[in-house]
Amino acid sequence: MKTRTSAILGSAVFFLAAPCVVAGLLPWLILDRYRLPLSMSLPYVVIGCILIAVAVLVLLHSFARFALEGVGTPAPVAPTEKLVVGGIYRHVRNPMYVAVLSIIAGQALLFASWAVVLYGVVMGIAMASFVHFYEEPTLVRRYGDEYETYRRAVPGWLPRLTPWHGA
Repeated sequence: MKTRTSAILGSAVFFLAAPCVVAGLLPWLILDRYRLPLSMSLPYVVIGCILIAVAVLVLLHSFARFALEGVGTPAPVAPTEKLVVGGIYRHVRNPMYVAVLSIIAGQALLFASWAVVLYGVVMGIAMASFVHFYEEPTLVRRYGDEYETYRRAVPGWLPRLTPWHGA
């Protein structure tokens, strides 16, 4: 049985190992350590900054839900004890992936980088494939009807406006 402390520590380690690399380090390298000029269009800069800021908050909230509600981590090697369906998960099933892709999109806008757009598309395909071929079948095996009910009610990628309140 996991403790909340070990879940928080494990989630923090996974946060550094996964989203910080995918949405931080790799775009940073693609953008030559952010040396590219900023977009010359103020609306793109503003939209990019808003996307990044909101997505970082969603990502932190999502990781906290895994540790505190699910008593586990997003890492496949240390899954949650309970299916996480609270908070932002009442609006969208994959908020971490959506947030990471939003951070990448924000950087593409902020730095006017087609290379980062292409990277985001590749990462989006990789994430959608991982969810479809590994994550969802694993969740069905682990949580059964509870996950099937949740999956039918909450969209995977485009958030619903009203929160789902369970079965």
